[in-house]
Amino acid sequence: MSPRAAAANAPAARANRAEQSVRLWLRLLSLHNLVDGELRRRLQEQFGCTLPQFDVLSELERAGEPQTMSQVSRQLMVSNGNLTGVVDRLLREGHVHREESPGDRRVQLISLTEAGRARFHGMAAAHAAWLEELFGGLARGDLDAAVGDIHALRDHVRERHASVSKPAARTPARGSTPRPRTP
Repeated sequence: MSPRAAAANAPAARANRAEQSVRLWLRLLSLHNLVDGELRRRLQEQFGCTLPQFDVLSELERAGEPQTMSQVSRQLMVSNGNLTGVVDRLLREGHVHREESPGDRRVQLISLTEAGRARFHGMAAAHAAWLEELFGGLARGDLDAAVGDIHALRDHVRERHASVSKPAARTPARGSTPRPRTP
């Protein structure tokens, strides 16, 4: 193809790429919504638990030591305000313990109780089984390829975001900038 013909086709190629990018985003969003909805429904039906409660229990288990509300909110990419209600309910149910930080009485540390840890482990086993059920029909090679492709997409978007982002004019409020989670 001549350089002139290639230049003439460039806008159409960019438009097609833009359409494909939108289509990809919509497919990812649709898949997320399907799986998220199913997990939320099953957690509620079988355990009387919301997905945010499960996420808090999971994060506290992963951390392995008491965490501040800000640490948990950063990991879960939610505001401290949203987290407070979830933690309050888990506290009432006896699944988490809250205490003052020895270094700063204004800071509250939260951790799993033994009952919370046992509850989480039961839910985590069911959660893993549900995901295996949802994705189990895929051949192992297809599942591995999908995971690889999603990692590549995530890395590409992170790289592109870093290359096109401009520094913020102001520093965000403490605890309001979520730290990306890497599975």
